[in-house]
Amino acid sequence: MARRNANGEGSIYKRKDGRWEGAAYLGTISGNVKRLRVYGKTRKEVHEKLTASLAQARQGMLLPDRTWKLAEYLDYWLDRAVNAERRPNTHKRYEVVVRLHLKPTLGRKSLQQLSVRMVEDFYKKLLAECASRNTVYQAKKVLSAALTHAMRQELLLRNVARLAEMPQYKPKEAQYWTAQETITFLSAAQSDPLYHALVLTVLYGLRRGEVLGIRWREIDFEKGILSIRQQIQRIDGKLQEVELKTDSSERDEPLLATARDVLMKQRSKQEAARLAAGADWLGAGTKDDLVFTTRTGNPIEPRNLYRSFHRIIEKHGIRRIKLHELRHTNGTAQKDLNVPASDTQAIFGHSSVATTRIYQHVSLSNKRNALEKVENYLFSQQFAEGEAGSRQRLPSGRQIYRRMVSPTSGGPTGIRTQDTWLKRPIRNTVNDHITSVDQVMQVRRRIWKLGCVAVKFAVKDHDLEVAT
Repeated sequence: MARRNANGEGSIYKRKDGRWEGAAYLGTISGNVKRLRVYGKTRKEVHEKLTASLAQARQGMLLPDRTWKLAEYLDYWLDRAVNAERRPNTHKRYEVVVRLHLKPTLGRKSLQQLSVRMVEDFYKKLLAECASRNTVYQAKKVLSAALTHAMRQELLLRNVARLAEMPQYKPKEAQYWTAQETITFLSAAQSDPLYHALVLTVLYGLRRGEVLGIRWREIDFEKGILSIRQQIQRIDGKLQEVELKTDSSERDEPLLATARDVLMKQRSKQEAARLAAGADWLGAGTKDDLVFTTRTGNPIEPRNLYRSFHRIIEKHGIRRIKLHELRHTNGTAQKDLNVPASDTQAIFGHSSVATTRIYQHVSLSNKRNALEKVENYLFSQQFAEGEAGSRQRLPSGRQIYRRMVSPTSGGPTGIRTQDTWLKRPIRNTVNDHITSVDQVMQVRRRIWKLGCVAVKFAVKDHDLEVAT
């Protein structure tokens, strides 16, 4: 007679249709008790499934109050989590990824049944359908964020999107301008209607939405403070003033002399536009009081700043970079001027120094300076400048000693690997060292002989002077 399962172990029995079924009562997230049912072709298969579910329950994994398909949970996550915690444009980007990539392939899968293999196959399929590696990366990012939320809701024990390997993704390295290229651009941009906004973008490394969101009431000319508190974005077809990307993005910048000058000119320009517009001026008396507006007082479309920027560089033949890469240009300039990364972090409004370092690149001039220091340090002792040219300086006794005791030494011309004593005949090494010693000794013997001759002539001269 088969042993009866103890309380809490569940029960397994054969159904009329020939399949096996297992059942057990487990706790749910809401605090209730729910009967879990598992099915299989054999008793062993059902027993393994039931045992795994009971083990998860003992680890604290509770049953969901409902069975989630991935598509259903993604909609729930977008509506409840992303919509409440992220910016509108972020919600829009995530929704596009969910609708175009995640739902068609993985949407019908059970949330709890997602596996690493399923997700890896999804990545490969997406890449095979001519999607870029960046698209696959964005899909992984969104799926991982949704599954992390499910873990916080105690619906999952692990995030299979993080565990799954995806095709290697290397983002394109951002470009930046040199100081001379930046000066050339600013000189060429002086006649552009958005010149003042472009100057502040270059000077402070502002995002385009941030510079267009500056308000007059957030500028303290007496204390010399420029406050960044909001940004302009187009959401659902309308230009809106929205919060900044993160809490650390809200920051106070020093009002530099260049910024003060362009802001005063911008104020005069805006007043002239206000008078010209008359009753058509839409910005009059509003609480926003934006610094940069259209001829009728409306907020400026961020894409127009982008268009002005590229129109200038194409017209004047300046090397093409993205508007956002002016932020990289500013960060690299600060690095070249030895500004601490923590200070740049505060200026850019980043939440971590790691993010700031993405915007800082090593310029070619800095590379040249560093390598010239290495060149002077390593090679200045090997060559001495003579009156008629350069001649090789003979190695000193200390240098010869270091070569003899060093475990490795430079090998014959043409070898590719580092030449250790074990990779060439010891006889050659010893002969090379003996030759070097002989050269040094010959020089020292010559110096000694010349010294003796000089002393001898000096003694004779002294004897002649005494005799006379």
